[in-house]
Amino acid sequence: MRTVLVAATGLPTIVLTAALVVVVCFWLLVAAGATTAGSFDADADLAPWGMGGVPVTVAFTTLIALAWGLSVGTISLLAGLAPAGPAEGLLRMAVPFGALLVAWRLTRLLVRLLHRAPVRRRRLPSSPV
Repeated sequence: MRTVLVAATGLPTIVLTAALVVVVCFWLLVAAGATTAGSFDADADLAPWGMGGVPVTVAFTTLIALAWGLSVGTISLLAGLAPAGPAEGLLRMAVPFGALLVAWRLTRLLVRLLHRAPVRRRRLPSSPV
């Protein structure tokens, strides 16, 4: 557990950790009713990035969560396997960038799947008047 905590709060993953904190705070605001999940849709178009079709907040949340998880997991793995030294330090610096690239590809795939999923609306039973 200590290794994961050190990986999440160490350089350079702390940048992704801060972004994840912002995302969690945003969704807490959505849950409290202070904003809506589609509040950024008029401001940004993610179609050129291959993530169009879902709200921007959903795509960004997925990207950040995946990148953070991949980065923390990889750095935790490196802590146990790689010998300490300059090569390990350089590799640690490259991990978040690689995690962002992999997370972007996975987010594109997940967004396409979400976009294709049929929306099922429940019909409420009519009340007798």
